[in-house]
Amino acid sequence: MGRPRVARLDRDKIGAAALQLVDRDGDFTMPGLARRLDVQVSSVYHHVPAGRAEVIELVRVLVSHRIDDAAFDRLPWDDAFVVWARSYLDAFSAHPAAVRLLATEPIRDPALLAAYNPVAAGLCRAGFADDEIIAVITASESFFLGAALDASAPDIIAGGRDEIEADLRRALDAAP
Repeated sequence: MGRPRVARLDRDKIGAAALQLVDRDGDFTMPGLARRLDVQVSSVYHHVPAGRAEVIELVRVLVSHRIDDAAFDRLPWDDAFVVWARSYLDAFSAHPAAVRLLATEPIRDPALLAAYNPVAAGLCRAGFADDEIIAVITASESFFLGAALDASAPDIIAGGRDEIEADLRRALDAAP
């Protein structure tokens, strides 16, 4: 009898390979992902029957694991918000190409959805009204994701400096 077969493919490997493709190319295709994994496309679908949307969720899980939502359980809301914001920015700054991709699909993973519970509870304890909490979370995430994209952008916002007038030139020169 030979050795037991070790699975060449699993959901973790699929998610990691997809994230590598997204980081490199900004997106992925199922055939391209299969090539990256050196398997047939049908092998990928065996592990992710819902296809591309399910792979996108695997990418979301990998990128989002660094977001610290638990700070709302241990810190005052405003301090927790800063921890959450910084960890969110760090997570997506490490994978800016994933921002556009992840915005195309709703969150489906139960653990990722549950990660919003401490945030909502912290905002509720801080006195935010029920009808304000989702707006605060959504606006904050939009800002964090924009900041993550900005962090990966070229340092100079304009290609030619001749078009820049004195006020903007001074502001650019003074910017960190």
